[in-house]
Amino acid sequence: MHALVVYESMYGNTQEIAEAIGQGLAGTARVDVVEVGSAPATIADHIDLLVVGGPTHAFSMSRATTRRDARSEQATVSSGDGIREWLRSLGPVAVAAATFDTKMHKPRLPGSAARGAARHLKHAGCRLVTRPETFYVADKNGPLVDGEIQRAAAWGNRLASLVGGRTSSR
Repeated sequence: MHALVVYESMYGNTQEIAEAIGQGLAGTARVDVVEVGSAPATIADHIDLLVVGGPTHAFSMSRATTRRDARSEQATVSSGDGIREWLRSLGPVAVAAATFDTKMHKPRLPGSAARGAARHLKHAGCRLVTRPETFYVADKNGPLVDGEIQRAAAWGNRLASLVGGRTSSR
């Protein structure tokens, strides 16, 4: 199995989660973890699982304005377009998929970048293997809440078992 994890990150928290998911997947899959600015324009035929994640900004996936605000606060990981634009640019994709996001633990606010990404992937033809997953940060800039890295690795491992021997039929 070959998995591709594509992430957007402003403060580095979502990047840490993406890397932990990749480590969880790596026990049973070949894994590429890439920042959205380096993500492929099309999903190659050899990809069996696509995992997409980003921070929840203004109740959903980031927008140009929310990314500009984050950069004004010295956030530097993802500097170009975000997962919203990348997903819109993808053509039809018939592959197993999962989504995740990061958001503040307290106060609990509505909205989810992962749910928005899941809708985009479903419309593109992906088969979602699980519900969108949220990982929590202690504050807007982080750090991650204790235990979230381990939970992300375990989630990656669970994704590998959900996809298992089933590969895409593209």
